Amino acid sequence: MIELKNITKSFQNGTIKTDVLKDVTFGVQRGEFVAIMGSSGNGKTTLMNILGCMLKMSGGSYALDGVDIETLDDDQLSDLRNKKIGFVFQSFNLLDGTSALDNVLLPLVYAEEYPDDARERATQLLESVGLGDRIHYKPGELSGGQHQRVAIARALVNDPAIILADEPTGNLDSESVREIMDILKRLHKQGKTIILITHDINIARYAGRTVFLRDGKIYNEEVSK
Repeated sequence: MIELKNITKSFQNGTIKTDVLKDVTFGVQRGEFVAIMGSSGNGKTTLMNILGCMLKMSGGSYALDGVDIETLDDDQLSDLRNKKIGFVFQSFNLLDGTSALDNVLLPLVYAEEYPDDARERATQLLESVGLGDRIHYKPGELSGGQHQRVAIARALVNDPAIILADEPTGNLDSESVREIMDILKRLHKQGKTIILITHDINIARYAGRTVFLRDGKIYNEEVSK
């Protein structure tokens, strides 16, 4: 489903060039649960932004469902992101002053056609992550774990094939961590492709395979037992 070949990414600041990703090659099969692990400063966020079609690579090739990403213009990339990828971020990125339901509905605003059953769909997703009694609560009235569950429901509202989760448990207590990872495991069993960015080996072990990133390069892969 995802195929990266010899990906490089460099940033230029005046005369200083910084190579962040160096010859990264790996693939993700449809329905797979993959963790990308590395400590801070090793290129995880840059790789996530390339996978999410939010950042262009400097070199190499990226095919998503057989489509060469480099052939798409900005509007096509935006459409692809909205249809294919659901994003879950460490910082939640919820709109303050807006209900959980309206936060979940937000991606549908950018859809080609706003579905007639949008509110019903969003309500069902909130119920599926255990927030059926919190649909009208605003972020200030929810805990950190509940924030992330709203974010997961929002990521699912367009029924994407891929969930891209960037340190989704980084700001949570241990009980909320377990709840969020159990939801991701359940989504994987339902057929979603999960790509999890993490620095925590205990979180990476939830995945079926872990790709280790160091100094902008993949140096190892492990399959979970």
